[in-house]
Amino acid sequence: MSGGSGRAQRVALAAAGGLGAAVALGGAVGAAAGALLAVVLYRWLPRARSPDERQAALEEEQLTRQLPLTAELLAACLGSAASPAVALAAVGRSVGVPMGPRLVAIAAELALGAPPEVCWTRLGEEHPTLAPLARCLVRTSLSGAPATGPLIGLAHGRRTAAARTAHARVRRAGVLATAPLGLCFLPAFVLISVVPVVIGLTTRFAQDM
Repeated sequence: MSGGSGRAQRVALAAAGGLGAAVALGGAVGAAAGALLAVVLYRWLPRARSPDERQAALEEEQLTRQLPLTAELLAACLGSAASPAVALAAVGRSVGVPMGPRLVAIAAELALGAPPEVCWTRLGEEHPTLAPLARCLVRTSLSGAPATGPLIGLAHGRRTAAARTAHARVRRAGVLATAPLGLCFLPAFVLISVVPVVIGLTTRFAQDM
């Protein structure tokens, strides 16, 4: 689906929701509530993505979930004195797709004598999700320091970040679930609370004139 058609679909859905609210409530209040609902729906409805974009996003999500375990397995293999190529091949066969084939391919390149810095930098550029892993291994490769500690730290940091993201999604889902209810009660609140006050003040002001 192209970007133009996806945007047109969002506009149509938002307009349909706003029109339905306007018709259901009726009058000026219904028109105002419908316009507000249409704006909210347009802002919060997800943008339609093409099949390639959806596939790429799905792979990045899977890579994000596999990253902590991958870092821990690499730390264990490298800590047992295995060469980088052997460690990558072993971990790549263990973690499965989509991470596994990428690690196996880099292991084959390293076995053929490719510079580790070039391989890891390219992986981080192709998959931003794996950029922290790539930077970690580039630094340890250039410095010659053991990679076990940085990899374990990376795994712990990624798991903490994933937990924070999950909590944020839960909170956002709660807000989105209660927003339509608030929009339903808004016209009633205006009619019961605001309108009588405005009418009373206007009447009193007219009597004092």
